[in-house]
Parts: sequence; C-alpha cells; structure tokens
Amino acid sequence: MKKIHLLVGTTLGGAEYVADALVPYIEQAGFDTEIHNPADLSSFNADEKQLWLVITSTHGAGDYPESFQEFANQLMAQRPMLRAINYGVIGIGDSSYDTFCEAGKNIDALLQDLGAVQTSELLTIDVQEHTIPEDAAEAWIPNWLNAVQKYA
Repeated sequence: MKKIHLLVGTTLGGAEYVADALVPYIEQAGFDTEIHNPADLSSFNADEKQLWLVITSTHGAGDYPESFQEFANQLMAQRPMLRAINYGVIGIGDSSYDTFCEAGKNIDALLQDLGAVQTSELLTIDVQEHTIPEDAAEAWIPNWLNAVQKYA
C-alpha cells in the first residue's frame, strides 16, 4: 500500500491537530500514513517515489515553526533533487498579519525549486475565518486525495 508522509510544522499544536484529523480520511482512501513531527530529511530517500503532505503554521514574522525549521534548513543546505516527491502543502495562518501563511508559501516554493511535483495548489487556512483549521482541511482533503491517486 502506498504511504503518505505528513510533515508537520507547529508551534502551538494546530498543524498537528490538522494532521491527526486528516489521517482517517487518508487511510480510508487506501493509503498508509506516517506523521513526521519533527520532520527530518535523513528519514527520506529523495530518489524513492513518495507522497508528502506538508502541514505548517507560520511563526513570528513569517518564520517556520521551531519544530520545522531544522527540516527547512536541511533542504536549503543540502539542496537534494526531489523529483521523485509528489506533495501538497497546507499553510495555517492569520490574515491579520502581513506574513499570512508565509511558512507554507516558502516551503511550497522551496520544494518546487528542488524539483518536487506539486499535486495541487497550496491550501491556506485563515484562522480568522476557520477557527477550527481541521474543518477547512477536512473539506479540502478529498480533492487532494483524488489528485494524488495518479502518483500513487
């Protein structure tokens, strides 16, 4: 069975709650899941075909959460070619800040720059509009799962 790796970047736990809420949907669609919190590049073989779902909040002035910063640093320093990786990104943020979902936007751009294949547009969840981010992610996940079937 194909596996979806959920790479989580969280400060207060919101992104982790979203990941946990999505696991049943992903498994019901026929995928195994593995949550990486924190994510570590050494856990992955960049040459092996994989599906990643990155779920991250934005911290401070548009920064990655502390739990995700090391993973982002590893990607930027090692610059692995990720052509075998198909991915989606869920960014969680607050639109009252000018750095709304900046961490999600940045990891999306970095993964594309490293050759990973974006399977759908970045989902941005505004906590001003969705006080329970899991609800927005649960509404989005069926379409993402349909899109990734061709990569499985």
